[in-house]
Amino acid sequence: MSKIKVLVVDDHAMFREGIRSLLDSYEDVEIVGEAAEGREAIEKMRQLGPHVVLMDIAMPVMGGLEATRRIRRENPNARVLVLTQYEDSEYILPMLRAGAWGYISKTATASELVSAIRTLHKGESFLYPSAATALIEEYLTRVGGEKNEYERLTDREREILQLVAEGHTNRDIAERLSISVKTVLRYRTNIMEKLGFHNRTDLIKYAISKGLIEMPCKMEKD
Repeated sequence: MSKIKVLVVDDHAMFREGIRSLLDSYEDVEIVGEAAEGREAIEKMRQLGPHVVLMDIAMPVMGGLEATRRIRRENPNARVLVLTQYEDSEYILPMLRAGAWGYISKTATASELVSAIRTLHKGESFLYPSAATALIEEYLTRVGGEKNEYERLTDREREILQLVAEGHTNRDIAERLSISVKTVLRYRTNIMEKLGFHNRTDLIKYAISKGLIEMPCKMEKD
């Protein structure tokens, strides 16, 4: 039986030893080498030609992100399986974009890890359930983000948003709505915080995209 050759990349020696111990009982998997950081991993990749690379993310000298990117640049067919404690989309997405074929948590069982290794060896991708959930949540947040942001605005904030976008000054708005200029400024601050904007130009562009106004009016200085 031909074995799946695996390279383990992690900066903790005890963890690498633990992985070796876990995988020793599987006849179709063989750990052919270890590396403590990215540069060493690239060199071992060249020397040993593993089928699958188990790659941690946070390591000294060169982290897993850059190492994965360089490995895939040298060998587009390289199978990198991210093995890490980080399960947030802010870590998952960059690693997948760098060329990783799979993502699995360090909390996974030995059988789950071996299943992931076998899956990558067959030329398929693998996502641990928690990683898949994080990606789905990220996608749904992005798809519904703009709608949800606008829905978080109160009726008064939407009214002020439209008046600001139309080019009215803070004083104009205060007089129209019978409130103080200070209150208008507070509303504007709340609106920009909720929408993630920093100036009136951003508000105008947003208002146009939402169909609140057809075109920007001349902006007056407050």
